[in-house]
Amino acid sequence: MIGSLRGVMLDRLPKGELLVEVGGVGYRVAVPTGTLGVVGELGAQVFLHVHTAVREDAIVLYGFSTREERVCFEALVAAHGVGPALALAILSVHSPAALRRAVVNDDVDALTEVPGVGRKTAARLVLELKSHLDLPDYASGLPSPGGGLGEAAAQAEVRAALAGLGYGADGVRDAVRDLPEDGSVEDLLRAALRTLAAAR
Repeated sequence: MIGSLRGVMLDRLPKGELLVEVGGVGYRVAVPTGTLGVVGELGAQVFLHVHTAVREDAIVLYGFSTREERVCFEALVAAHGVGPALALAILSVHSPAALRRAVVNDDVDALTEVPGVGRKTAARLVLELKSHLDLPDYASGLPSPGGGLGEAAAQAEVRAALAGLGYGADGVRDAVRDLPEDGSVEDLLRAALRTLAAAR
C-alpha cells in the first residue's frame, strides 16, 4: 500500500495525471485540478498524499496535495455509486472545506455544480457523506465558531441570484469559489459580480 510519494515531477499527462519519479521509478498518479495547480513546474520536487486502489487489472494511484483532500476522496469513493473519477471531479470543483460545508448544510445545489452530478445523486451524496466524513458540527447540530452554516446558506443564495441573472454554471462556480469566508448575502453578491465582470 503506497501512502505517499516524494520525488521529482517528470511530466503532466493527459486526463489529470502526473508522472513522479521516486528512486528511479516513475509513478503515474491521478490528481484533482486543485493539486495540479500547486505542484509547481516540471523538474520540481513534489510530495503527494496517495490513495492506492487495487483492481483486478491494475494498481492505480490517486494523489493529493493535502491529507484532507485524501480523506475526502476516500469518503467519497466509500459512498454508493461514486467511483474514483467522480470523486476527483467533485474535489476539482469543491475544496475539502467547501465539501464539508455543503454536507453540513444539506446544500444539494453546491454538489450539482459538479459535471455529471444531478439533484438525486447530490441529495444521496449529502446523506451518505454525513456518515463517511468526520463532521463534528453536524453531529452536534450547531454551527461552527466561524459561522459555517450561515456562510454556506449565503453562498447558496448568491449562486441562485447569479443564475437568476443569467450567468452560466461555470461562471457562477468560479465566482462563488473566490468569495470571502464571511459577509452578508448583499456583500457576497457584489463581490461575485465584480469577479464576473473582471473575467469578461
